[in-house]
Amino acid sequence: MTTADEALAAVLRRATLDSAPDARGAALCLCAEWCGTCREFRAIFDETAAAHPQLAFRWVDIEDEADTLGEDLDIETFPTIVLGDASGALRFAAPIPPQRAHLERLLTALLP
Repeated sequence: MTTADEALAAVLRRATLDSAPDARGAALCLCAEWCGTCREFRAIFDETAAAHPQLAFRWVDIEDEADTLGEDLDIETFPTIVLGDASGALRFAAPIPPQRAHLERLLTALLP
């Protein structure tokens, strides 16, 4: 695991799993308020969260919450999705197309 992956795993644990210990996994969306694509994707992310109550979901504006995250994350493309299993192990961390079907496929494949 690279240093960047370790930082993302730490953020995933702090931002989602620590506050939802019974979750089977977690999905974190790293975005920025100024990003129009992120603003459009927010509703899809929230609706997907509602459809998967067994998982912990969290939307994070990396600029507004930079101090809270406690990590120096170098996110270049939005939206970036971070998925982890219940143990906090990183399963996926990369930008995705802002489409519900793509997010659903990732959740189904990586966090069954």
